[in-house]
Amino acid sequence: MLKATVSKQQQDKDRLLARPYVSRTKEQDAQKLISSDLIKVILGPRRSGKSVFALMLLKGKEFAYFNFDDESLSEEGIDLDELMTELKLAYGDTKYILFDEIQNLPKWELFVNRLHRAGYNLVLTGSNASLLSKELATHLTGRHIPIEILPFDFREVLRAKEYEVSADKLLVPDEKAKLLGYLNLYLTNGGYPEVVTKGLEPRGYLDVLFDAVLFKDVMRRHKVRFSDQINSLGSYLMNNFASLYSTKKLGNTLGFKSQITLENYLTYLTEAYLIFSLRSYSTKVSQRLRSPKKTYVVDNGFVTAKAVQHSPNNGKLMENLVFTELVKRGNQPNLELFYYKTKSDREVDFVRKDGYKVVELIQVAYDTTAPDVEEREVKALVDAGKELDVSTLSVVTWNEKRDIQKDGMTVCLVPLWEWLLENKL
Repeated sequence: MLKATVSKQQQDKDRLLARPYVSRTKEQDAQKLISSDLIKVILGPRRSGKSVFALMLLKGKEFAYFNFDDESLSEEGIDLDELMTELKLAYGDTKYILFDEIQNLPKWELFVNRLHRAGYNLVLTGSNASLLSKELATHLTGRHIPIEILPFDFREVLRAKEYEVSADKLLVPDEKAKLLGYLNLYLTNGGYPEVVTKGLEPRGYLDVLFDAVLFKDVMRRHKVRFSDQINSLGSYLMNNFASLYSTKKLGNTLGFKSQITLENYLTYLTEAYLIFSLRSYSTKVSQRLRSPKKTYVVDNGFVTAKAVQHSPNNGKLMENLVFTELVKRGNQPNLELFYYKTKSDREVDFVRKDGYKVVELIQVAYDTTAPDVEEREVKALVDAGKELDVSTLSVVTWNEKRDIQKDGMTVCLVPLWEWLLENKL
């Protein structure tokens, strides 16, 4: 059976390598790591392009490939010595091996460790964030480098559309309108590669994908007994994204009898890259832990796909987009990225840290034309800037660019498209 599976997957590998490819923003940095003897671990949600990204990193090299997410594999497990024999027969004595969706192999870390000690250069992909925090930290400490691949950022979307951005081009009204059209699609449909490149209708495709992730990476992996509960939780969070919640109130709303069960389910959804939870910033750790959290979704397309009876709010979609972009830029939630409540209870959407120092505050406002909106957003930033001793204050807008002076501080209003394309014009 393994011989047939390896042969079929060899054909899959060749087919994927021959397909048109949208280069990823992280590709250049990741390419520098390929020759390193560190284990390269590519993490991210299902269908976000991890496998193709990994294949393209190895393109031009002789390498073996095996996907552990193959329906033909027996649930009883596979003989790993037999697997290595079949890979050698198919690919020769190459030292490069790509293992796809490695989390499906029980005790995979022991197998990977053995191959690493034997001198193999390994690239792994996985759709579960706990690989990073648990198994990797325990068994591969100091021997691996994580690379996170999320759905397309806006630069990648434009590459897929073969749209080249330039400062001169954006002076032409029709070109600017075209760019904003792409941005509006990205805002509502998200950046999953197949939605972007094939023009798939997100409600159908992403609704099915969400349910598949929920089943494969949450229910089946964690042997969840109460499927209706976790389905309700997932749907609720998709429809209440970018909003504050406490586990106690959330449990009461959804009828959870056990808060521990609810917290476990939230962890499972986070590990499967469906949601992120963001804590409030405070210098006191105890206060961070007590404060309500904000939930964000890995991709705006999921919000559109799972929205119930109404279209999602553009302001919240923008806020979610800014959050995911900050994560794509390497800001880790609850380590380098937080929200903030001022002493007067004004909310700042994002606090960005570098080491121990807060370096930037960001508000998101879709519509800044109303005077009360401007006043509210700017006032929150200025108050927070003074409380946290930070002067880099930004409001990400839909399409407005200007500076506002208030109480001796400068607040920069920057259009979303410009903020997403920073250093690319």
